Amino acid sequence: MTKSQAGNFMNVQFAAMSENESFARVVVAAFVTRLDPMMEELNDLKTVVSEAVTNCIIHGYDSDPNGVVTISASIQDETVHLTIEDQGRGIEDLELAQQPLYTSKPEMERSGMGFTIMENFMDEFEVTSEPGRGTSISMKKTIVSKKALYN
Repeated sequence: MTKSQAGNFMNVQFAAMSENESFARVVVAAFVTRLDPMMEELNDLKTVVSEAVTNCIIHGYDSDPNGVVTISASIQDETVHLTIEDQGRGIEDLELAQQPLYTSKPEMERSGMGFTIMENFMDEFEVTSEPGRGTSISMKKTIVSKKALYN
């Protein structure tokens, strides 16, 4: 994605460590602040980032801190575009993985609702994955500015 195509954009990479999940939430929240999102919209974005990053860490890298999680974000007009990806193990059966309550890690007491939450909180949601090569989650959400609501 080039600068002219993306409007404002950012890319960040970090170690696949659970303590970096909160960092990821804060980075994305800070990036979208200029759109003046409503608290619910901001919470939705932070939740989907948390879910996606946690999936990368736990499922993509089996909690191996040597893995790298990448977040790319851009803002075009009032729409936030997010891509969160890993180069981990990938997903063998993407259709099954997207079913509510399915988890490949039942021993960890995972809810199996991550993809469902992401899909419901965002305007657009897509997962691509290749076994042995990683997973990419792309999402879009149009922000309704508080200023627009009150003017």
